[in-house]
Amino acid sequence: MLRILVAGWAALTLVTSAISHANPVKIDYQQPPQEIIDIVDAAPSPGGSLSPHGKLLLVTSYPALPEIADLAVAEYKLAGRRINPANFTVSQARYINKFALLDVDSGASINISGLPQQLKAIGLAWAPNGKGFAFLQMNPTAVQLWYVDTQSGKARQLSTNPVNASWGGQLEWRSDSSGVLVLQVPTDYPAEPQANPVPQGPVITESRGRNAPARTYQDLLQSKHDEALFEHYFTAQLTYVSLEADQRVLGEPAIINSFSLSPNDNYVLVTRLQAPYSYAVPSSRFARITEVWRDNGEPVYQVVDQPLADNLPIAFDAVVNTRRSISWRNDADATLVWAQATDGGDPARETAVRDQLFQLAAPFTAQPQKLLDMSKRYARALAADAKHLLVWERWWADRNETLWLVDSTAETPPRKVWERSWEDRYNDPGQAFTVMRNGRRLLHLDGQQILLSGSGASAEGDRPFIDRYNLADGSSERLWRSAAPYYEDAVALIDATELRFLTQREASDQPADFYLRDITDGSLRALTETAHPMPHTLGISRELITYQRADGLAMSATLYLPAGYEAERDGPLPGIVWAYPREYRSAAAAAQVSGSPYKFNRISYWAPQFLATQGYAVFDSATMPIVGEGDALPNDTFIEQLILNGQAVIKTGVERGVLDADRVAIGGHSYGAFMTANILAHSDLFKAGIARSGAYNRSLTPFGFQREERTVWDDADLYVRMSPFFHADKINEPLLMIHGMNDNNSGTFPLQSERLYQAIKGLGGTTRLVMLPLESHGYRARESVLHMLWETVNWLDEFVKN
Repeated sequence: MLRILVAGWAALTLVTSAISHANPVKIDYQQPPQEIIDIVDAAPSPGGSLSPHGKLLLVTSYPALPEIADLAVAEYKLAGRRINPANFTVSQARYINKFALLDVDSGASINISGLPQQLKAIGLAWAPNGKGFAFLQMNPTAVQLWYVDTQSGKARQLSTNPVNASWGGQLEWRSDSSGVLVLQVPTDYPAEPQANPVPQGPVITESRGRNAPARTYQDLLQSKHDEALFEHYFTAQLTYVSLEADQRVLGEPAIINSFSLSPNDNYVLVTRLQAPYSYAVPSSRFARITEVWRDNGEPVYQVVDQPLADNLPIAFDAVVNTRRSISWRNDADATLVWAQATDGGDPARETAVRDQLFQLAAPFTAQPQKLLDMSKRYARALAADAKHLLVWERWWADRNETLWLVDSTAETPPRKVWERSWEDRYNDPGQAFTVMRNGRRLLHLDGQQILLSGSGASAEGDRPFIDRYNLADGSSERLWRSAAPYYEDAVALIDATELRFLTQREASDQPADFYLRDITDGSLRALTETAHPMPHTLGISRELITYQRADGLAMSATLYLPAGYEAERDGPLPGIVWAYPREYRSAAAAAQVSGSPYKFNRISYWAPQFLATQGYAVFDSATMPIVGEGDALPNDTFIEQLILNGQAVIKTGVERGVLDADRVAIGGHSYGAFMTANILAHSDLFKAGIARSGAYNRSLTPFGFQREERTVWDDADLYVRMSPFFHADKINEPLLMIHGMNDNNSGTFPLQSERLYQAIKGLGGTTRLVMLPLESHGYRARESVLHMLWETVNWLDEFVKN
């Protein structure tokens, strides 16, 4: 049964019954009108995976929402992770329930026989030769390794030994496509350790003069028994399984966090966690050893022994002061690359060089070779060959990115390719295409030219593109750009010589489908044909609108209007504004338009678009920019900018004749819920609010929140000013709060909603708190989602529409 609390200035008569102040409302799960139920039950959009040689397309389908009973299975919360102990896998993992295999050239379907009767696939990975793919099948008590031979169209189980998928669906192919590496539950594994019902002593943590700030994390270890459970469920045996179903174990069972084969298959890069653990930070900060093993499991080189990282500065550019971001150079046989900070990992230290990039080739006995000095933090690297290694570095504080071209042979010095603000979407050059050669995923390079694909953000919306970019002189040539009335995005490069690409194409009334686009001859051929999943919503209109707030900053929103609505004939409507605040370091970046008017108009139940079926004008994804330029930080004027943003969107709705300014609600999820409570507390612009899974008292997240790097001790006034909890006496509009009782998001403890509810109730305000059993930060069960929608419609109908 749902736990719902209601408070008000007077006894409120709701659809359920008349209830008095703050009494629990005892109801079962409710459902909204049928037209909204049909939106929820519509088939999810399919996915797709192209084979490495570009000849086959695997179309993947996903199930609709699970039932609440599916969420009621056992779940353990350990070190920031949630697992299903019954089958050693991630709790509530999203899985594939259908495969459809297509020949790209002919478009013909290829039948797959022998699949599990109830397919629940995770961790799908193509063999490098493109002749098949492996996946992990989730069963109620075990996860199994399967293989599909795409030449014969037959599926088979490769191993009866259960897979340990507690970290997710990890598996990796040998580059010769002979088999895969996977983590298995150790043979003859003991039963789960049982807790002693009689405490053996207190749980004690201490600190003695060592700075160890930490943001607010959920699901941390809390006891010795938790530690034992963590070790039990995350210990795994690294195993090689061949396509002939032969098995060979590598090393001893350990808490293996990640593994990666060298491109020549001779070595494995393994990271394993080790004690002591922490009750203050999640497993991503635990002590770890990263080392190189031979393919028989023999350790040959220790890359790093990283201690527990519980004392990092809270700044976003803070990193561990050891080797990090360790990987294989993708073009070389067996060469490690890693980054290491020169500023101790502390962004507060001023230094010209902050990170250095190194490489070390097998047999790992020489001194590491420095490849690059960086003034920012190393982000990633992608190579075409030894003389063409692209290296990205980024710095959060100024939103700056630099791309370098590095010669790993050191014959030529590193050369800067570009330097830009990664907030600037309009001038984003895009991401580089890759190709598969000799079992290796490499940067596509033709002479000095690469191919780039980007979102093509512009004042008219996103128009994806494909460019040819010259690394030598920085010149670019536009090869193709998505054109109205379609939105088309390049998914993968099929043939670089013929310029053939796999794309996804959609229109406002057509769902996304996969296409084969040939840029050379201009041809386009559909590979899939997806039916409209919710035809009853076809009449709902959608428009990408732009406007300005009072200080001249450009803004945008997507406006949804009911089917058949005409402003001149029908007059202004009740409305809702749905938003999520975002911080920017420049007004120019904040003013940029995102989204496209040509994307498929799939009416969402998660965003408020469904309310167009109930007669509301919906302003979805209304930009809510919080700008701080120069020495000013965005949150210095958070409240003032929220109000400017709210005023602007209401004004444009009224000027268009579609919105009744006296009947407008504001809503959002997570940080959008935080925004909602704040704007209700500090203005009278809106008549009601919908706040889902929010955090409202920032003193409970004292070491920073969202993108705020200052602590409560740095600026206590800021934390109080931005916390709607401390201004609950000014929330004089009805506020509906919804929260998952198992919220796992950093900072958004269910306690946050409970305390704000108690504050508003105690001060005589009107509020309703709905706590959804078994739900996390986002809500998954069909019953929970339908009830959330029922609550939303009823609240808005009572306090806004009527």
